[in-house]
Amino acid sequence: MTFEKVREILVENLGVSEDEVTLEADIQEDLEADSLDIMEIVICVKDEFGITIEDDQIEALKTVKDIVEYIDKH
Repeated sequence: MTFEKVREILVENLGVSEDEVTLEADIQEDLEADSLDIMEIVICVKDEFGITIEDDQIEALKTVKDIVEYIDKH
């Protein structure tokens, strides 16, 4: 469930196909997100899941799996 929602957010914000969004995909390297894209994604994740992501935690969220695990823990 979490992965599917995160995938929707990434597809919508980055214009990538669902097939490209795997748990192992690196958000910047594989999905070609820039810093502005990452901020948009963080805002969408915060709104969708009702969680807070501290600024110092954003840099640690490198892959799709990192985001999913962060959401599930919080």
